[in-house]
Amino acid sequence: MAIRTILNESDEQLHKICRPVTEFGERLWQQLDDMAETMEQANGVGLAAPQVGILRRFFVMDVGDGLVEAINPMIIAKKGTQEGTEGCLSSPGKWGIVERPKKVILKAQDRYGKEFTLSAEDLAARCICHESDHLDGILFTQKASSMLEPDDR
Repeated sequence: MAIRTILNESDEQLHKICRPVTEFGERLWQQLDDMAETMEQANGVGLAAPQVGILRRFFVMDVGDGLVEAINPMIIAKKGTQEGTEGCLSSPGKWGIVERPKKVILKAQDRYGKEFTLSAEDLAARCICHESDHLDGILFTQKASSMLEPDDR
């Protein structure tokens, strides 16, 4: 495994729509392993492929319930709303208030291509939405109703 460089929000790759993953194998597995290690080293809870320069539709997350690897993710249901503070490993030192669904159901594939669904709420739902946005070239700063000063976090 290796620590990958996390791109800064000004990098144009973060503003592009990612392509679906079509090949499941050693290369993808290495990318997933590297991303999990990079996320952990950076003290993050989620990391999307474009954040490390890979323009494919996948992300990793761990909000305390164990590592989730989501390939070709689709949010198939949303319920309720929550408003809260978000930051991003690609926007160090920036925090904003973002409204997200309280609950989501995610449909995705695992590292072997097998489909699964995941029901998530609260922080996990927020993370899934945040990382899914990255796959469409959207950063949290574009959705924030307001940005916070460092002392307001």
